[in-house]
Amino acid sequence: MRTQIKSLAVALMLALAAALPAVIWTTPAHAQAASLQAAQANYYKNLVDFDFVKQWVAIPPKRGVMLIDPRPTVRRFNPGHIFGAVNIPDDKFEKMKDQLPQDKSTLLIYYCDGPECVLSHNSARKADALGYTNVKVYPNGYPEWIAKGEFPAVAGAYIKKLMDEKAAYMLIDSRPKRTVDKEGIIPTAVHISDSEFDKHTDKLPADKAAELIFYCGGLECVLSPSSAAKARKLGFTNVKTYALGHPDWVKLYGASSTAGGAAKTNVKVEEGKEKGSISTAWFEHIMKENPGALLVVDIRDQNEYAAGTMKGAINIPMGELAQKIASLPANQPVVFICSTGARSGEAYDTAKLLRPELNVYFLDAKVRYAGDGTFSIIL
Repeated sequence: MRTQIKSLAVALMLALAAALPAVIWTTPAHAQAASLQAAQANYYKNLVDFDFVKQWVAIPPKRGVMLIDPRPTVRRFNPGHIFGAVNIPDDKFEKMKDQLPQDKSTLLIYYCDGPECVLSHNSARKADALGYTNVKVYPNGYPEWIAKGEFPAVAGAYIKKLMDEKAAYMLIDSRPKRTVDKEGIIPTAVHISDSEFDKHTDKLPADKAAELIFYCGGLECVLSPSSAAKARKLGFTNVKTYALGHPDWVKLYGASSTAGGAAKTNVKVEEGKEKGSISTAWFEHIMKENPGALLVVDIRDQNEYAAGTMKGAINIPMGELAQKIASLPANQPVVFICSTGARSGEAYDTAKLLRPELNVYFLDAKVRYAGDGTFSIIL
C-alpha cells in the first residue's frame, strides 16, 4: 500500500513539474491572444492595411480623404501621430464631430494604437452612424506605421511642453534662410536649411539618440521630411517632424518671439552704464509690469537653468549661442542673463558680432534665482 502511495506521489510531482513551466510560459501568450480576440470581436467592418494608408498620406495632402487619430490628445497624439492626421479623441467624438468633412462621401481612415486598440473602430462606427459612406479602419495603426520606417509627427503643444519642461531636444528649421529672415523662427530652434544640410551637420548633436524635431512651412512643405531622412541616414535614431510647422506655431502661440520683420513693441529700453547693458532698476520694473515686452535668454548651462531661472526665460547655453543665433527675433528686445554678468556680456558681444541688427542687451549684475521663477538682483 505504501509503495502504491509513494508511486502515486512521485507521478503527481512529475506531472506538476511538467505542467508548471507550460503554465508559466504560455499564460502571457494566451492573455495577449485573448485580448486580441476580444478586440477583434469589436472590429469595424471595413479594414485596410499599411499600403492602403500609405497611398493617401502625401505632400501636399490629397483631397477627398481625412486621416483621423481618436487617441487621447496629450498622452498619445501630441507626442507622435501619422503625418497629416486630425485628432478627434473617441471620448470627445460628439463634441468634435463638426470637424468632420461636410461631404459624407469623403474617405475617412481611422487608426489608433494597434490590433488591440478599439478606439478607431468605435469612432468609425460613430461616423458611419452619421451617414459617412466611405469609412475605413487601419487596425495595425500607429505602431506598424513607425515600425515600417515612417517618421512620427508631433504637435506644436508637444514642442511647447518640451520648452516648458526644459527638456533635452533639438528643434531644426529646414526652410531657406530668406524665408526664416522674413517670417522668423520658432524659439530655441536651430536653422539648417535642407538645401545646405550636408554643410552644417556639425550643428547636430554628437549623441545619435538625441531627439531631433524638423519643421518647415506646413503640410505642403517637403523640406523637413527631407532633412529628417538625411539625419536618419547619419545614424540618428530619434528623428521626428513637426508636420504643421511654423504656420501652426504662429497660430497657436503667436509670432511674438519668432518674427523677424517690423518691431513688435514700442518699449524704450533704458540702458545701463556699461555698453550694451540694461538698467537693473528698469529691468526689474519691466519684468513686473510687462515681461512680454522682452525676450529673456538665460545663457547659463542647462543644469543651472533647470535649478532656477526667471519666469518666461528661455535657455540657450553660451556654447550653443552661435548655432542658435538665428532663433533670436529682430523685432523684440533680447536680454541675456546669467549669474554674474560675465557670460551675459559675452553673449551680447557674440550676438552683435553675428547678427548686428539684433536689439540685444545684457544684465550686468549678480543674480540669485529661486526655483519658482522669482529672482533677486544683488548690486
